[in-house]
This record gives sequence, structure tokens and C-alpha cells, in this order.
Amino acid sequence: MGVGAWLALLAVALMAAYALCAPWLASGDPLDSDFSRGGLAPSWTAWFGTDAAGHDLFVRVALALRVSLLIALVTALSSAVVGTLAGIAAGMLGGWTDRIVMRCADTLCALPHLLVGVLIVALFRGSVLAIICSLVLTHWISIARVVRAQTIGLRHADYVEAAWLAGMSRMHILVYHFVPASLGQALVGVTLLVPHTIWHESTLSFLGLGLPAHMASLGTLMSDAQGALLLGQWWTLVFPCLLLVLVTLAVAVLGAAAKRRFTGAMA
Repeated sequence: MGVGAWLALLAVALMAAYALCAPWLASGDPLDSDFSRGGLAPSWTAWFGTDAAGHDLFVRVALALRVSLLIALVTALSSAVVGTLAGIAAGMLGGWTDRIVMRCADTLCALPHLLVGVLIVALFRGSVLAIICSLVLTHWISIARVVRAQTIGLRHADYVEAAWLAGMSRMHILVYHFVPASLGQALVGVTLLVPHTIWHESTLSFLGLGLPAHMASLGTLMSDAQGALLLGQWWTLVFPCLLLVLVTLAVAVLGAAAKRRFTGAMA
């Protein structure tokens, strides 16, 4: 990996450590309100300032980052699993299976992803599972298409043809040939999907359709900051936005590095 990728990896590690450790180091319950400390500007006692309810934003942003990263990681992994299995099935079986999988992918691509997410999340307001399902539904397609193309090429490889002629079952060929060959694409897909899903979840939360207040994400904090901006409390928006941009840029750089490395290995 290049210098940029190593710096991005260091940034991701530092932000993950911040998200995990900052709430544990806080004194008292970070969800308790203290209106006497509401709206304080950043200082040595509150590095990110406080919100209108008196919450220390240094701790609250860490909690929000933890939730956003968890949802993004679960969504990316789930999308990779669904996309890999769908792509292998379409490429390996061909025929009607291939047509059905690709038509489903084309149909979902034709729909606005944000609109699909809003519709699903609005029906199950405040449900983490609904948010994850809405994101997986619209993010498995790119991985499925790449894996399908790779599987079609692999289907005619000499060692796969030899396995067919030797009487190996489809399950044996799937487990020992197609799945291992698709793991690299799935890993690249995960790293590329994480920043996309973070922004998608943050957008839903910003629109007020995301998580409940006790599970605030970065998007929820930015939504809450709209009223505080009118009072000149800029820090309530700046720090959640800064963490959102930093984590997505860092993970995107890692994803691009992983893609280049995998492409170079395949060449």
C-alpha cells in the first residue's frame, strides 16, 4: 500500500478508537441532560462544546460515530454476501436464474435509492433492522454484477471443466471454486460500500427517518443542529460533519487501494 493508504488506515484506526473509548472515559451517563450547561462553546472542559440539552458533544459524537460505523459495516457485509451469492448463482446456473437475478437488479437500479430507503424506513420508524434492510436492498447490485461476470469467465476455466467432467457436484464446485474466487471482489465491495452506506444512513437520519434519539447517528446530530445554528452554536454541526467527512474519505481511500491491489493481482 502507498503512503496515502497507510495514512487512511491510521485515520480509520484512530476514529474507531475514539468511537469505542471516548464514551467509556466519560464521567457519568452521557445520555443524561444538564440544561445548565446547554450551548457551551468548545473549551478545555468540553472539547466539542455542548448541545442544547447540555450533552458533551465530544462523547455524543463518539457514540454517534460508533452507531454509524456499525450500521455501515453490517450493511456492507450483508450487501457483499447477498451480492456475491446472487452473482454466483446467476453466473454459474445461467438461463432463467441469470435472467431473474439481472432483471431484479435492473429494476432496483431504475428506482431512486433514497426514495426506496425513505419508503421502507417510514413504515418502520426508528427500527435499526429496517434501515439496514433498506440499505442492503439497494446496495447489493454492484457486487452481484461484478461477481456474475467473474463467475461466467470462471465457468469455462480448465480446472472447473475438469471438475465437471470428474463428476463433482455443483455444491462442491461452488464451495471450492466459485466462492473462493469471489472473496476478493466481495472484500473490495465491502470497503467501497462502507462510505456510501454511511452517507445514505446519515441522509435518512438527517431527514428525521433514522434512529431514535438514544441511538443517535452522525446524521441525527446534524439534523438536531439545525435549530442550534440559528443561535450561533456552529460547533453542533461542524464536529459531526467533520467526523462524517473524515471517516468516509479515509475508508474510500482504503477501498480504492484495495481495488487497485486486487486488480493488480488479477492482471
